[in-house]
Amino acid sequence: MILRLIGYLIGMGMLFGILAFIGVMWYVNDLSKDLPDHEVLVAYEPPVTTRIHADDGALMAEYARERRLYLPIQAVPDLVKAAFISAEDKNFYNHPGIDFLALSRAIVTNVRNMGSNRRQVGASTITQQVAKNFLLTNERTIDRKIKEAVLALRIEQAYSKNRILELYLNEIFFGLGSYGIAGASLVYFDKSVQELTLEEAAYLAALPKAPNNYHPFRHKEAAIERRNWVIDRMVDNGYVSVEDAEKARNSDLVVNPRQRSSYLFASNYFAEEVRREIIDRYGEDALYEGGLSIRTTLDPKLQVMARSALQTGLVEFDQKQGWRGPVDTIDVTGDWGKALGEVETLSDVPEWIPAVVLEAGTEEVTIGLQPETNAAGEQLPERKTGRITFENMKWATKVRIKGQDGRTAKSADGILEPGSVVYVEALDEAGEFNLRQRPQVQGAIIVLDPHTGRILAMSGGFSFAESQFNRATQAYRQPGSSFKPFVYAAALDNGYTPSSVVLDAPIKIDQGGSLGFWEPKNYGGGYAGPSTLRIGIEKSRNLMTVRLAKDMGMPLVSEYAKRFGIYDNLSPLLSMSLGSGETTVLRMVGAYAVLANGGRKITPSFIDRIQDRYGKTIYRHEDRICDACAATEWAGQEEPELIDNREQVLDPMTAYQTTSMLEGVVLNGTARKVAALGVPVAGKTGTTNDEKDAWFIGYTPDLVAGVYVGYDNPKPMGRGSTGGGLAAPIFLDFMQEALKGKNQVDFRVPRGLKLIPIDRKTGLQANAGDNGVILEAFKPGTAPPSVYSVIGFADDMIRDRLTVSPDANRAVLSGTGGLY
Repeated sequence: MILRLIGYLIGMGMLFGILAFIGVMWYVNDLSKDLPDHEVLVAYEPPVTTRIHADDGALMAEYARERRLYLPIQAVPDLVKAAFISAEDKNFYNHPGIDFLALSRAIVTNVRNMGSNRRQVGASTITQQVAKNFLLTNERTIDRKIKEAVLALRIEQAYSKNRILELYLNEIFFGLGSYGIAGASLVYFDKSVQELTLEEAAYLAALPKAPNNYHPFRHKEAAIERRNWVIDRMVDNGYVSVEDAEKARNSDLVVNPRQRSSYLFASNYFAEEVRREIIDRYGEDALYEGGLSIRTTLDPKLQVMARSALQTGLVEFDQKQGWRGPVDTIDVTGDWGKALGEVETLSDVPEWIPAVVLEAGTEEVTIGLQPETNAAGEQLPERKTGRITFENMKWATKVRIKGQDGRTAKSADGILEPGSVVYVEALDEAGEFNLRQRPQVQGAIIVLDPHTGRILAMSGGFSFAESQFNRATQAYRQPGSSFKPFVYAAALDNGYTPSSVVLDAPIKIDQGGSLGFWEPKNYGGGYAGPSTLRIGIEKSRNLMTVRLAKDMGMPLVSEYAKRFGIYDNLSPLLSMSLGSGETTVLRMVGAYAVLANGGRKITPSFIDRIQDRYGKTIYRHEDRICDACAATEWAGQEEPELIDNREQVLDPMTAYQTTSMLEGVVLNGTARKVAALGVPVAGKTGTTNDEKDAWFIGYTPDLVAGVYVGYDNPKPMGRGSTGGGLAAPIFLDFMQEALKGKNQVDFRVPRGLKLIPIDRKTGLQANAGDNGVILEAFKPGTAPPSVYSVIGFADDMIRDRLTVSPDANRAVLSGTGGLY
C-alpha cells in the first residue's frame, strides 16, 4: 500500500513537472514571438561624436548628444578587455549567452537575502546586457528577463564573442555624459584607450554598474573601493600579476576631465560657423550623431595672430573712450574668494583674470585674484594677491561712470576703491597687473587665400564667451568706401582707363518721387576739381564716385556687385555706389580675393573636407580638375596639372589695374599707415556716415584680410574714427606677424598690359622722369588721351563730358577747384 502511494505521488509529481515544463516552454515561446529581430545588430550605427579639426589636425570642437567615439574591438587593448570581463562577466568566452552557474549562485544568494533589505544581485552576462541595451527596455520584470535570456542565446549563435564585446564596449554609459570606452577614456582621463593604465582601466570597468555611485569626486572612496575590487578580480582571473595589482590598488584616483580648454585656442567663432554649415548641409542628426570628421581650412598660427590683432585694436579704441567703472562690487571684509569665484570669466580670453580691490592708495591698489579650482570645479583655499600701479591704469583717468561722466581721476584711489571687481592682465613683473575693461565696441577679421577661397582665420568679435554673434558672417553693415573699388573695376572693365578724368565738385541728384534731391559730400567736405580715377580712389572721393557711377549707369554697377558676390540684388540708386547697401565682412573679403587672384570667382570656404564615420569623403572644397593626380606611381609621365575651371568674372587686366590703384591708396591715400608693411600691398578703407562703421580690406598677392569695427547697435564712434584710423592698424598689426619670414612677392602683371608714363594729375601722356609722372597700366588698344576730357559736369545745360586742350587744363588746375 505504501509503495503504491509512493509510486502514485512520484507519478503525480512527474506529471506536474511535465505540465509545468510544458507551461514554461509555452510561456517562453509565447514571449519569443514578439522579440525584436537581433539581426538589426549587424547594421548597428550608434550616435557618434562629430569632431572638427584645423588644417594641421588639431582638435577644434566636438559635437554630440552622446559623447561617443566608435572603436573597433581590434583597437581595444587586451588590458581594457580584461578589466571589463573581470568586472562584468568572467566566463564571457565560455558560456552560450547565459552563465547558468552564476545564475544559480545569484538565485541562492537572493533567497538567503529575502527580508534583509539587501539589494538583489544579478547574473546578467555581457551578452544579456547587449540584448537589453540594444533591443529591450530597462523595466525590471520577469518577462523582460526571460526575453533578455532568449535574445542572448540567439545573439551568441549569430555573432562572434569579439563582435558582442565590441557592441557592449561602444554602447554603455559611463557617466559625465560619456558613452563607449573611447569616449569615457577621453572624458575621464583626457587620453586615448591605448594610453590607459591598469588602475584607470579598472576604474572605467567599475562604472557601468552605477556611474553615479562611483562618481570620481562626489563618491571618491566608493569609487576607489570598486576600482580595487575590479583589480582583485583581474588577479583572480590571471590577467595581471599580484605586484602590478598591488601597485595599482595603492594609487590615488586621479581623474582629469576633458575641458573645453583642451580644444584649439581661439577657434570658437570658426568652429561655430562650421557647426552651422554642417546643420545647413546635412541636418542636426548628422552633426550630433553622425560621427563626421571635418577638416577645416583654419590655420592655427594665423588664427592666433588675427584674434590678437583684433582684440588689441578694440581694447585700444575702447580705452580712449574712458573708464566705465567696475564689473561688480563685493564685500572684502571676510573671505572675498567665494564671492569673487562667482564672477563670470572670459574663457577664451584667459589672460584676463577677475580680481577685487582689497586696498586703494594714491599710487597703487592691492587686488585679490579669483581663486583657482580643482578638476571637480571646487575652489582651492589659496588666495593670491597682486597690485595695479597708477601708471598701469592711467588710461582710466577719464571717468565715464554714470553721475561722474567727464571727471578726471588724479590717483589710483580716484579710479578704484575697495570691493571693486575688475579684470586684470598680468605684466612681466611678478605680482603686477594692468587694469582692463571689456570693450563695448566690437569688430571682426577674416583672412583668406585668394587663389583657393580657403578661410585661414576668422574672429567674429572680442570674445566668443561674451557674445556668440559673429560680426564677420552674421552682421550686415554698410561697407562705405570699401565698396568703391568695384565701381571703379566696373568702369575699367567697360572702356574707362585709370587716367580717365572725373569732376570732383558738388552735385545734386534728383532721385525722383518722394526720395527728392540728394547732395553727397566728400569726407571732410571740400573738393578738388577734375581728377583721374587713380586719385579719386586714392583719396576716396565720394563726388567723383557718384559721377562715375552716373556716367556708366547704376545697373552696370549693380550687375558687377552681384558678380563679385557682394550683394544679391543691389538697388540701382546712385547712393549705393558709396557703399550704403548692407553686406558682410565675409562677402567683402571674398570680393577682394577676385581682384587679388586676377579676376577668378572663388567660393569662400571654412571646410576642406568632410568624412563620414567610416572614413569615406562625402565633401571636398577643392573642385579643380586633375585627371593625372590619381596616378599610383610615376612612370615618366608629365607632372600633373590642375585645370582651373573657375568662372572668370573680371578681365585679369582690369583686376591688375584696380590692384595698382589700390596700391596707391596705401602709398598715397587714406591707408598710408599700412605702407609700413614694406611689401606690395593693396587695399581700401571704408567709413560710413557719422563714423558708425570703419573698414579696411587689403591684400598681398597671396593673402587677403578684411577688418570691420563698429558697435553692435550702430552709433557714432567719434570724429576721426575712420577705416584708416581704426581698421587699417588692425590689418597692419596682423599682416606684420603673418608675413614674418615670408619672401616678398610682387603683384602679377598680366601678359600684354602696357605701362605708360602719364601726368598724375591730368592723366595725359608725359615723359618718364618728369615731376608728377607715374607709370600707369593700359590694356592693349588703349592709351592715355591726347586731349583732356572731363567726365561729370552735372549741370543740365552743360555736356556731361567736356573736352579741352592741355593748355586749357592748366587753367582748370590753377583755378579755385574746378569749373562749375
